[in-house]
Amino acid sequence: MAPNNSFAVTIEKPNNSFSKTESLESSVFFEKQKAASPKQFTWVLLLKVNRIFACLSWLPMVFRKRIASSDMSDEEPRNRGKLYRLIKAFLVLSIVALGVEVIAHYKNWNLNLVHQPWEVQGLVHWSYMAWLSFRVDYIAPVAIFLSKFCIVLFLIQSLDRLVLCLGCFWIKFKKVKPTIEPDAYDVEDPSSFPMVLLQIPMCNEREVYEQSIAAACQMDWPRDRLLIQVLDDSDDIVLQNLIQDEISSWSQKGINIIYRHRLIRTGYKAGNLKSAMGCEYVKDYEFVAIFDADFTPSPDFLKLTVPHFKGNPELGLVQARWSFVNKDENLLTRLQNINLCFHFEVEQQVNGVFLNFFGFNGTAGVWRIKALEESGGWLERTTVEDMDIAVRAHLNGWKFIFLNDVEALCELPESYETYKKQQHRWHSGPMQLFRLCLPAILTSKISIWKKANLIFLFFLLRKLILPFYSFTLFCIILPLTMFIPEAELPLWVICYVPIFMSFLNILPSPKSFPFLVPYLLFENTMSVTKFNAMVSGLFQLGSSYEWVVTKKTGRSSESDLLALAERESIPTNEEKILRRNSESGLELLSKLKEQEVAPLPKKRKKNGIYRKELALAFLLLTASARSFLSAHGVHFYFLLFQGLSFLVVGLDLIGEQIS
Repeated sequence: MAPNNSFAVTIEKPNNSFSKTESLESSVFFEKQKAASPKQFTWVLLLKVNRIFACLSWLPMVFRKRIASSDMSDEEPRNRGKLYRLIKAFLVLSIVALGVEVIAHYKNWNLNLVHQPWEVQGLVHWSYMAWLSFRVDYIAPVAIFLSKFCIVLFLIQSLDRLVLCLGCFWIKFKKVKPTIEPDAYDVEDPSSFPMVLLQIPMCNEREVYEQSIAAACQMDWPRDRLLIQVLDDSDDIVLQNLIQDEISSWSQKGINIIYRHRLIRTGYKAGNLKSAMGCEYVKDYEFVAIFDADFTPSPDFLKLTVPHFKGNPELGLVQARWSFVNKDENLLTRLQNINLCFHFEVEQQVNGVFLNFFGFNGTAGVWRIKALEESGGWLERTTVEDMDIAVRAHLNGWKFIFLNDVEALCELPESYETYKKQQHRWHSGPMQLFRLCLPAILTSKISIWKKANLIFLFFLLRKLILPFYSFTLFCIILPLTMFIPEAELPLWVICYVPIFMSFLNILPSPKSFPFLVPYLLFENTMSVTKFNAMVSGLFQLGSSYEWVVTKKTGRSSESDLLALAERESIPTNEEKILRRNSESGLELLSKLKEQEVAPLPKKRKKNGIYRKELALAFLLLTASARSFLSAHGVHFYFLLFQGLSFLVVGLDLIGEQIS
């Protein structure tokens, strides 16, 4: 009786003859190949080899040059903590495994071909055979379980994204949009307009303070029904004087605008807004509009938003959409634009229409002051004070409206360092808030399905599960399965579904379709930052309480530049100060002259090096090499390009480049 482990051996004929059934075209092509000069063919091969070696020699040179000219001090030691050590451990194991697999590949070691112990060729061969048995019996089941668990989370999140897109299609098809009464307020009677407080919180916003103040002062609203508060938390005395001078110039033109500065800057933006709302005169106002310092809303913004409150006493918030003046500045801003267009057009709009609830974006929105007060006002307990107040207002029964056709112009972070810090705050804060708000959600009087939406969709699925599976599945499990083929991920997980979901994400910004593949790769690359932020917020690590002001460049649109040219005939600060002989103006002039004489030495800014991203790049590239040995098509190309994208980000080659 033949043994169960017998196998058949097939011998293929050498490929040096042609079948009689070959087509005429194949024969002609073969004859052309034979006619080619062997010497010419050799030269072609040598040329290709030379190009390959030229590229390989160029890459280390660029790598060394980038490291030598980069600033590694921007990355704090905490960022190279447990997660970084874990990634390095996986990298070391993968490199060792790759070395063993290369040896096994060229020596044709195979567990199925070993029938007797004496057939093992040395200690290394025996170790490899033992590893294969151990892998199949103990490691593969765990890897299969983890991969299936992450795939289930991936499918649930993809289904949620698909439902949101279907809801958006329904809104477009039915042309559903919030409407206002045509004659909400009597234009001839300014007293019919409600009292509106407009707040501009800022902190060391030297590049953008002028344009934001100018946009607020040009609002088309009765002057005696509007008060503008510039809430300056700057710690630069010269900048404080510059802002006060700008405010004074507008005040002399009849604009109702005041300057507020806190001596004790606690609570970041939430503390700033809370302090401003504590003023005695705020009780005379019904609504408050909030704009960050880089926002330049159109003059008709209040007339497009405030009328929605009339006849709707349950409405607490009207949120407008953001648009971006620098969305085409570089690849990083283009990819951010894709994400934010989907966020506003799909997520915010669908949740606003069907649930009357969404997360407040912190700016470009109008609140009913009564809703803020009844919800507890601004709290300093998290770094996402905007989401905090929105959740508490929702628990108190207030409704929200999102206006997709009302836009406020702002700018996107242009450097990866700035964008990374922003994303860390945006993804650690929600986890802080979830821990704090969960008891209040469970004991609130809202319906059960609204509680379920808040807990399972708003927090767990979109704020916790999304960064968890993105990082775990595509950055850890996928490369490790190249060394554990029993747990190999199917093609539809790494290719078909992600491309389809990326296609849905790009639909709100159709001009970005050429960036479909870079967007998919970049989202996976950012998953390490989002995962790290999510964990730090969930477990209250130190980095989750940091607030870093997003760096602005002060870019303006063409309309802003025209308005500024019409408004200011004298561009320099010195000439503006000389128009008035006030004591503060003379003080400012002397300080500016002192700065010109003895400028402060500035630290030269450099592009950074990001170790976690680089470690993941080498892990993915190592896994791609293992995939290449196994002749995996899609797996190899995905790991290769994903590893290269991590390498580009790790070397800070995306976004603003500093020479």
